[in-house]
Parts: sequence; C-alpha cells; structure tokens
Amino acid sequence: MRAAVISSYGGPEVIEVTEIPDPTPGPDEIRVAVSHSACNRADTLQRQGGYPDPLKREHEVLGLEYAGRVESVGARVTRWKVGDRVMGIESGACNATMVVTHERLAMAVPESVSDDEMAAIPEVFLTAWDALCAQGGLSAGRWALVHAGASGVGTAAIQIAKAIGARIAVTCSARKMAACRDLGADLVLERSPADWLAGLQQHVPGGVDVVLDVIGGDEIDRNLRAIKPQGTIMQVGLMGGASAQVSAGLILAKRARWIGTTLRNRPIEQKVAAVQGFTVEMLPLFDAGALRPVVDTSFALSDIADAHRHMEADANIGKIVIRM
Repeated sequence: MRAAVISSYGGPEVIEVTEIPDPTPGPDEIRVAVSHSACNRADTLQRQGGYPDPLKREHEVLGLEYAGRVESVGARVTRWKVGDRVMGIESGACNATMVVTHERLAMAVPESVSDDEMAAIPEVFLTAWDALCAQGGLSAGRWALVHAGASGVGTAAIQIAKAIGARIAVTCSARKMAACRDLGADLVLERSPADWLAGLQQHVPGGVDVVLDVIGGDEIDRNLRAIKPQGTIMQVGLMGGASAQVSAGLILAKRARWIGTTLRNRPIEQKVAAVQGFTVEMLPLFDAGALRPVVDTSFALSDIADAHRHMEADANIGKIVIRM
C-alpha cells in the first residue's frame, strides 16, 4: 500500500509517500480500502517529534482518521461485510491506502455524506462531542465557549451545540469570524489582539458552563475567569503552549473541573464507548440535516506535505482532507 511515512522528525519535507506492506487484520478486525483521510494538528506535532503514535509500528505512518470501504474481515467479525462504507479513528497509520481497525471502532458513513466529505467527520466531531457533551456535560440551554471556532473541532462543536439546543461562544481570528457566524455560533469573539474575555463577560455575565480549549498557554487563566461556578474546562490541545501562570484560588473559589482529554491514547474499551455513544447520539443528525462536514481543502496523498503547510499556516476553515 501507499502511505505517508516519516523516518525522521522535522518540517513537512520529511514526509515520504512510499510503498509499505499491507496491514493484516486480526480475527476481530476489518481492513479498509481507504479513499480519504485527513490532516490534523496532531499529525503536524507527530511529524515534529512531539506527539508519537502510542503503537510502535514498523513504519511510522501519519494520520488519525480514515474513510472508505471494507476490503476484508477477520474470522470473528460480525458487524461489517466487504463493501460496507465505513469511517473511524485510529492512533495513527491512516494516511495510507489501507488501514486495519477493530470492528467496534468503525462507524457507518451516513447516507447523506459524500465520499469527498466522509473523512471530515470522525476525528473532529467525535472529539467535540466527547469533550463538550460526554465529559463536559453540555446540554440544552447551557453555554459553551470553544476556542479556535473555525478549526475542524471548532466547526464541529458549533454544530453539535446548536443541534442539542445549547448556546455557544467561539473565539477565532478576525478573518474567520463570519464563517463561525454562518455555522450558527451565538457569539463570535476575536481572539487576538482583542480582549475576548471582556466581550464574553458582557454578553454572558454569569459565565459559561463548559470550555473546550485547544490553545492552552495564556488562555488557561482566562478560561477559569470565563466559567461559572462549578463550570468545566476541557483541555483538548496546547497549540499556544503547555505552561501558564494560573490562579489556583479561582479553581477553589469556582469549584471548577479542569479535565485533560485525548482520544489517541485511551484503552480500546474507552474508545469503543466513545465511538458507540457518538454513533447513537450524533450520527443520525447528519442524515437529519442538523450536522454537516465542513471541508476546507482537499489534497492528494502525494501532496500531503502541502496539506501540512496549509495547516501550519492556520489557513483552514474546517477540515483538510487527504485523497488517496
């Protein structure tokens, strides 16, 4: 199979698209002929040596999500048959023309979603739902704050919040504010250099119930000031840095919950629980028209280095898709 492999760490130029052996499915696994994958921030961090795949594979292949059709099934597989259209997440190795996954981690692609769109769902919608709803407790009538509202996770979070009847504020750069409004965000705040916290407190004086933060750094203390008493901060990423000065007194005074979360390194049973919960609660909303994938750009696998450059330039609104 063809795959995006890294044998050293560095800039986009270290990615080599090359032939490696096809993966072999185990008895409870399916092998998927991948037609589309995607580029995520985690992929750029892995390429730089900062976010390794917890599975030590013979070849270090980038990519956290896949979409395509089942090509073969293991002896004990009962959920899928050859030809089924599926999508899902893995800890890595998805920027390739084939991927192997446990049958319980695969999801059926909604009928309304085209092949060109399907890889824009698994990582960002599952991450947003898991952080906001499953762990963060967001529900109808409550307020969420999401940083990087025009990112893949951000565009998914806006739609999920509106679909469940919650209200959502987002921060983003000035040139991306209109896109967030078009998706339905109730309040759109310029993240820098404007004072988003003052704007949030003016419109939501009691504070928000849950924050989804992919930035970290200086936003951490402001997040504590943005939540209401007993609010929750879901720390999903650290694009702005891993260290910050934080008022521990605010954590106590607000009885705040501050939860770090990733999907990548969870035990398989926890991943299965997240996938199955998302499948039941969110997947039907695509065919109902309440959710839709947001694709920014599409790159061929052979041009995956350019996809990484596009991601690192913070140029995207929504997902960067990789065509196999």
